[in-house]
Amino acid sequence: MPTRYIGDGYWEIASRQMSIVSRSEQERFKNGKITVIGCGGIGGQTIEMLARMGIGELVLIDEDIFDISNLNRQSLSSLNNIGLEKSVVAKEKVRLINPYVKVTNYTEHISDENINEIINDSDIVIDALDNVLTRVIASRTAKEKEIPYIHGALHGTLGQVTVFMPENKITYEKMFNLASDGKQLTDDILKSLNELTSKVPPVIGPTANILGCLEAFEAFKFLTGIGKLTIAPKMLSFDLLDLSSFKLQEI
Repeated sequence: MPTRYIGDGYWEIASRQMSIVSRSEQERFKNGKITVIGCGGIGGQTIEMLARMGIGELVLIDEDIFDISNLNRQSLSSLNNIGLEKSVVAKEKVRLINPYVKVTNYTEHISDENINEIINDSDIVIDALDNVLTRVIASRTAKEKEIPYIHGALHGTLGQVTVFMPENKITYEKMFNLASDGKQLTDDILKSLNELTSKVPPVIGPTANILGCLEAFEAFKFLTGIGKLTIAPKMLSFDLLDLSSFKLQEI
């Protein structure tokens, strides 16, 4: 690392946003720890923006590897890393963007057995997932641990983002009327949740990347205390084919 970036280099990286946040607000972000579940289309952009804005610590989880089909939208993918583990590539990208960020990565599938250890003492959990069952597992654990859960999802040119606060009665399952709400994850419930994501959804690059930026900024707002969070049951939704569709709605 060049000598000029040793010491106060963190603040040089953050300098262009310091007219938006105060030193103490940025310090809160610098001391924050965020878990991002998913390092693909949504997660890749979320991770990059968090690193560029100066988050202190990231925990990254993804069991998948990059393939050719990821190139249309996943900002961390390239021909050079086809076949490599997404969380490993994400960790390296963060190191190249902002070496002051501490990063831990996991290349495993999220389950009831490992979710507690993975999100542990995080300040925020960000959902950059593409399946409902894992969202249920992650959102339930985040609520139990009293950790805010930032949800993002897409389909084609459609996107949505909202924040589930632990003290709020509105949960991910309740808000979207899932069959699992208030129930144990029996075989029948697991089957119904898996059927909700049995197909690969269509997606175009800008949708995933805009959604990733929005999730990252919700986390920034929460940790710094600036702005107003998009708290469930309110949700920001949009369709990139109709820019007038950007709206804050209540589910």
